[in-house]
Amino acid sequence: MIAQPVPKSEILAKRDAVVAGLRKLVRESGVISEPLRLKPYETDGLSAYRQVPMAVVLPETTEEVAEILAFLHREGVRIVPRGAGTSLSGGTLPMEDAVVVGMMRMNQILDINYGDRCAVVQAGVTNIGITDAVRAQGFFYAPDPSSQLACMIGGNVNMNSGGAHCLRYGVTANNLLGLKVVTIEGEILEIGGAHLDAAGYDWLGLLTGSEGQLVIVTEVTVRILRGPEGARAMLAAFHSNEVAGACVDAIISSGIIPVALEFMDKPAIHACEAFAHAGYPLDAEALLIIEVEGSVEEQNDLLGRISAICRDFDPISLKVSETVEESAAIWKGRKGAFGAVGRISPDYLCMDGTIPTSQLPFVLRRIHEMSDACGLKVANIFHAGDGNLHPLIMFDANDPDSFHRAEVFGADILRLCVEVGGCLTGEHGVGVEKRDLMNVQFNETELNQQRRIKSAFDPDWLLNPNKVFPLLETA
Repeated sequence: MIAQPVPKSEILAKRDAVVAGLRKLVRESGVISEPLRLKPYETDGLSAYRQVPMAVVLPETTEEVAEILAFLHREGVRIVPRGAGTSLSGGTLPMEDAVVVGMMRMNQILDINYGDRCAVVQAGVTNIGITDAVRAQGFFYAPDPSSQLACMIGGNVNMNSGGAHCLRYGVTANNLLGLKVVTIEGEILEIGGAHLDAAGYDWLGLLTGSEGQLVIVTEVTVRILRGPEGARAMLAAFHSNEVAGACVDAIISSGIIPVALEFMDKPAIHACEAFAHAGYPLDAEALLIIEVEGSVEEQNDLLGRISAICRDFDPISLKVSETVEESAAIWKGRKGAFGAVGRISPDYLCMDGTIPTSQLPFVLRRIHEMSDACGLKVANIFHAGDGNLHPLIMFDANDPDSFHRAEVFGADILRLCVEVGGCLTGEHGVGVEKRDLMNVQFNETELNQQRRIKSAFDPDWLLNPNKVFPLLETA
């Protein structure tokens, strides 16, 4: 079932009653309905699309979320859950007849248990906020998306986010123990907990990565890990993207699993160096950032073995950091990469597809050929170790033709990922961006099975409408 547009007159007639009902459920300041104050919620990280919602409500507790959902369900109002709005796939784009349920006031760390190595946090806690809360005791939370300063753990759960260090530690799903969620009818459910494995069906696995289609996440129990003895990063610069891609495959196939293995091509290198002054080699066509951790002896052994593999690919340069400061400088450029590219292009689309690492040389060559064919520049910055591509397609949103070519280019990249044995998304989710490409990866039987799961949780399809599933059906 796909949400159909509601006439403007019908929306306006309903809005006042919905807003009045919401004001009875939360503090006065927790309901936003004025047009100017709604503007910040009209888009998310996929900023090429915009739509002001009917209203925004900002709950502070799970119980308030339950009351809000029960009310909106009775009224038949569509609902868009939203954290920090950093979704790059349009996962939190609103609709004109939808209420945005913003989780940013649910930002409390509720419990930290170092003995059981877990923490319970509300959905609006930032990703980095978890590590900040446990750092003094020598612990950290492993998933680290580039937007970790802003993105919130509830959104990370919805999209199953990863980050640079997921090669070693896994994505969000590998670091969760429990969830507290609210159904569309307003029922509060607790899934899992502080224990390692829950009995029965893997509801945690089903809900993680479900993109707000099934429930709203209000609390998360995450696994916290003891920090390593130390970590060091190195830079390996190469003459071409294809050679760097082949080097990545050689490292992984050797059995060495670094903590992180990141890729940047020449446009990305120049943008990041101008932004961060990290000491990146500007004569390189491609650059690998490789990080290992452990004792000094372990670091030296791993870096030595990785350097030997890199030398087989005739690198332009190899630079191994010797201090914490040098490693931090290397990562400063990578962590600021998306912002750095934003300085050299009016707009860009950040794609997200995953491929087998053995296909990296071929796929990188094809992306370069596609770039030349469509006349748009692309900067490649991605998690090479697990084959999670993030091509940044540069365009001008004020030029409709440029925008159209960027969308076509992006879709072709994602089709290519599937063709070589990969998938449409690694960590950004499907959202709006990839919904009409779902039939590239899934046949109709598979899509219908997913739709049936959606209907079981949300029979009227009110939660996060017009996302994930192709717009082929009518209400």
